[in-house]
Amino acid sequence: MERKQIEEQLNLAALVSLSDHDNIEAAKLLRVVPGCSNIPISVEWTVPFVAGNFHLGIHNLPENDAANIMADLAEYTATPLPRRLKELFCQLNEIRDVLIVFNHPKWNISFMELSQFEYLLTDFLAKYSKFIHGFELNGLRSWNENQSVAELARGWNQLVISGGDRHGREPNANVNLTNAASFEEWVHEIRVKRISHIMFMPQYADPIAMRLVQTFLDVVREYPDKPLGARNWAERLMHPDKNGVMQPVSVQWDGPPYLLQQLIWVARRLESGFVARLLRAAGRNEAVRLHLHGGEVAN
Repeated sequence: MERKQIEEQLNLAALVSLSDHDNIEAAKLLRVVPGCSNIPISVEWTVPFVAGNFHLGIHNLPENDAANIMADLAEYTATPLPRRLKELFCQLNEIRDVLIVFNHPKWNISFMELSQFEYLLTDFLAKYSKFIHGFELNGLRSWNENQSVAELARGWNQLVISGGDRHGREPNANVNLTNAASFEEWVHEIRVKRISHIMFMPQYADPIAMRLVQTFLDVVREYPDKPLGARNWAERLMHPDKNGVMQPVSVQWDGPPYLLQQLIWVARRLESGFVARLLRAAGRNEAVRLHLHGGEVAN
């Protein structure tokens, strides 16, 4: 879907990096699919820091070392030691084809008090910003939050880079534009030339609430063309059982809780018909544009 959006809507060649949370297995498996051997091995790394957590996109890990690097990152996530974090940043930064992106830096993931979160963010950047190659403008975060990220990046002399938490079927709402012919060339463009051009796609102007509802529905939708065990969302969704073993929720209950059934019903009503068209038309903001002129953020 990501490649199709770029190739068909923009008539450009596509370079796509997909990342799971703290896991590289999907990227490794995709590389054996015909025509996908050059897909980067990437991960969204959860980085515990003092009382909070941050997410970093680690893109284009070297194939031969990816498993060992991922094991080191996972070890830090499970047992965070400040000294070890700096060592890992140094190790990653020394690999010239690896890109380190601070994902949604203004998202208060741990739901801390705002003043505490801002202090923690500043402390983290003071220690590790020199190892980070760009801040993410997120295609599924609000316009105001992305403006705040752009201002933060300017304050830390950082580039902004496209990205997004697209857990559904909508292709990401922003892309980087480049003349690079490979992902490695683009990494060099970011890390060495310090150039980044971002384009926001038309769907970013749609109401974010409607887009989140659509993502939720993509998760719980039935897909009859999928293999057995992957057609129904309750079969796809994994959760630890009473013994701590990951199992599909479908084997752990007789059916979804009543409240969840009602939530799905409401979301499906919002997806189709007159209500959806009305909400989308009323909330669409065609004036949404992000312009950076000489480091300044403007509407």
